[in-house]
Amino acid sequence: MPKFLIQASYTPEGVRGLLREGASGRRAAVERVVTGLGGRVESMYFAFGADDVILVVDFPDPVSMAAVSLAVKASGGLGTRATLLLTLDEIDEAARRQVDFRPPGD
Repeated sequence: MPKFLIQASYTPEGVRGLLREGASGRRAAVERVVTGLGGRVESMYFAFGADDVILVVDFPDPVSMAAVSLAVKASGGLGTRATLLLTLDEIDEAARRQVDFRPPGD
């Protein structure tokens, strides 16, 4: 199953919601969304700085991740970035593939 790193930042409206329902309430909401699409939450952390929440999740396919991303962003409660994570084996496989590439100017 593809694994994604999700980094999210709350809007002021989203922070007000977090304060009302608490971190455990948000974890339950995230679990419901992810498992509802056949995925799994590996980890979820709150943080200081540019990102308020950091998650690692598994989804059956990238379209499921896109669906969640669209719904979350449309809510206006937070902005997100999702990054597909690759295993060591996947990078080894990629390194073995031949790529016909010419740098600019060569």
